[in-house]
Amino acid sequence: MSWHPQYHSSKFRHVYGKAASKEKCYDCVPITRNVHDNHFCAVNPNFIAVVTECAGGGAFLVIPIKQTGKLDPHYPKVCGHKGNVLDIKWNPFNDFVIASCSEDTTVKIWDIPNQLLKRNITSPKKELLGHARRVGLIEWHPTADNILFSSGYDYKILIWNLDVKETVISTPVKILDIHKDVVLSMSFNTDGSLLATACRDRKIRVLDPRAGTVLQEASYKSHRVNKVLFLGNMKKLFSTGTSQWNNRQIALWDENDLSVPLVEEDLDGSSGLLFPIYDSDTHMLYVVGKGDGNIRYYEISSEKPYLNYLMEYRSHLPQKGIGMMPKRGLDVSACEIFRFYKLIPTKSMIEPISMIVPRRSESYQEDIYPLTAAAQPALTAQEWLNGVNKGPLLLSLRPGSGAVNSLPQFLEPEPLMKTTDLRQQQGWGGRMPLEDKQKRREIEDSRKQLKVKEKLPKNEQMCFSNGFDIFECPPPKTENELLQMFYRQQEEIRRLRELVNQRDVQIKQLKLELRNLCMDTGSY
Repeated sequence: MSWHPQYHSSKFRHVYGKAASKEKCYDCVPITRNVHDNHFCAVNPNFIAVVTECAGGGAFLVIPIKQTGKLDPHYPKVCGHKGNVLDIKWNPFNDFVIASCSEDTTVKIWDIPNQLLKRNITSPKKELLGHARRVGLIEWHPTADNILFSSGYDYKILIWNLDVKETVISTPVKILDIHKDVVLSMSFNTDGSLLATACRDRKIRVLDPRAGTVLQEASYKSHRVNKVLFLGNMKKLFSTGTSQWNNRQIALWDENDLSVPLVEEDLDGSSGLLFPIYDSDTHMLYVVGKGDGNIRYYEISSEKPYLNYLMEYRSHLPQKGIGMMPKRGLDVSACEIFRFYKLIPTKSMIEPISMIVPRRSESYQEDIYPLTAAAQPALTAQEWLNGVNKGPLLLSLRPGSGAVNSLPQFLEPEPLMKTTDLRQQQGWGGRMPLEDKQKRREIEDSRKQLKVKEKLPKNEQMCFSNGFDIFECPPPKTENELLQMFYRQQEEIRRLRELVNQRDVQIKQLKLELRNLCMDTGSY
């Protein structure tokens, strides 16, 4: 039904999907039979959460990401809702906090402990009461801490500030009463200053969430929209839906002009919903079909034809929902640029699918891993509510590196004091006593060591603990796992050697400076 050019020049032209082996899947997982059109799965580098079947209310499972294989049928659940759970989302800045919404009209925030669950979790950290009917969608703000959006079947979008002491919050900071029907999809732009929505009235809207105003509205009748997505900083929107002939359809829109789509394309005649997922780092767009096993992927460009078809991952196992691993949880040594977690209810299984760029070199590929969003907020909740906009803090995925734009440190006023002391001491011939210089260097060296320790990822620090840790790597079961562990150890050894070499160079420089100082003091 759709025609694609035979060749498109791109470094992602040969990206392929690789399904995980049986032992790396999550088996015997009772996936929900709810027909609501949501992902039903949320993933971060520590846990995978999936909505499950539960008698008498709603529940979801939280499984440690390393705990693959068969799931214990009596594995504890998070089961505090009185109705079916419709959506779950991890806090992007805290891997141990998850939000859930339900048919019981509530939104709940849960603290997940840093160890294996021994019993069901029934009491939430916070409970949000504001909707009159069931709540179908929740979204965390991409850059502001503790800001949550919820959308219900009362046609309202509520904005919550969780940065308060109360455990039960009944008054949202803002109510967006704009839509005349159920909101089917919500998506933020990169800095979270704009919100795009798809409504059951088949209209796409771009909102200013703090002002509560509609900036753009699409009333294009030949495209009945289901899901909408902001494409990062490309100033474009992407939507999936159906055509007038009930064919599955995708469309690309200009953010500032929603009158007519830039691209409109029919895919096939299937009836399942299409979930759009965008990777702003690689400008790759994935279209996941509900009820089939296909994942189509495209590359977005700023010039015509805008939407470049790359390839399609095909599988005979249909997916009910999908989860996405954040970039900081990918295996960069295998050139993995994206990872899906596919819910297969017919097999009661969750299957990881890695999107891999084929490369021969085993070194870090900087061209396919640009700086990505870090797990640190750029703004506080109050700053965002006061009108401040800020893009996400960035992180390098190179092993051993830390955040590029870290949060401001307010605990180090000492260097300013030391510079004033230095200026006072440099009154005698612009020189300083040898003992004071040695003390200053010792302080600086100790600070450098502390900074190196802080830069180490948290997971690596946890691995050195003697107690049992669920995030520790299990012993290798197959030859591939053994090889992967070997390569990781080699990379760690290489990194430590670099650190040792840097220390040796510093020691030599300090020796030379000491020798020069001794010669200078001897000459006076």
